[in-house]
Amino acid sequence: MIQQIINTIKRISVSKEQKNKLKDLAAKNVNAGDANKFHDTVLFNTSAGGTITIGSNTEILNGCLLMTYGGSISIGNNCSINPYTILYGHGKGLVIGNNVLIAGHCLIIPSNHVFNRTDIPINQQGEHSKGIVIEDDVWIGAGCQILDGVTIARGSIIAAGSVVNKSTEPFSIMGGVPAKLIKKRSE
Repeated sequence: MIQQIINTIKRISVSKEQKNKLKDLAAKNVNAGDANKFHDTVLFNTSAGGTITIGSNTEILNGCLLMTYGGSISIGNNCSINPYTILYGHGKGLVIGNNVLIAGHCLIIPSNHVFNRTDIPINQQGEHSKGIVIEDDVWIGAGCQILDGVTIARGSIIAAGSVVNKSTEPFSIMGGVPAKLIKKRSE
């Protein structure tokens, strides 16, 4: 019994290296809960301002970029963000709930360029942002793009390669370019 308790404490304990990594992240306005796994090649960039908040038991794998651009990125508990996914936090920011699976090579950007005027280059017209919300228990397939103003409702599945430019209903299976309802999970 005592040996089991000692083994549990060893599993829960944070190594010196992990403590240093958490201190480095905190200095970059990144706040992370317990038992997270961040690959060494993950880039957390808050240099233009903003914050990144990550719950507990979340993994962010190799080559992922989390860049706030003055906004915020909030990720819940028990999430998995797979290789080479890019999460932006522009403007109104990005909120990801609990138990969310995001496959590799996805792009989630809560902002868009203003392009109304033709007498001014697009890159000089500014941006607007409505923000993105990804609710609990969502699975986003490989290579998806989630665009500004979208809420992906609880329990939804987004098929690989989809471009989501409109909000979903709960427990929807969406796919395509642009993403459309394929069916509800209960059907």
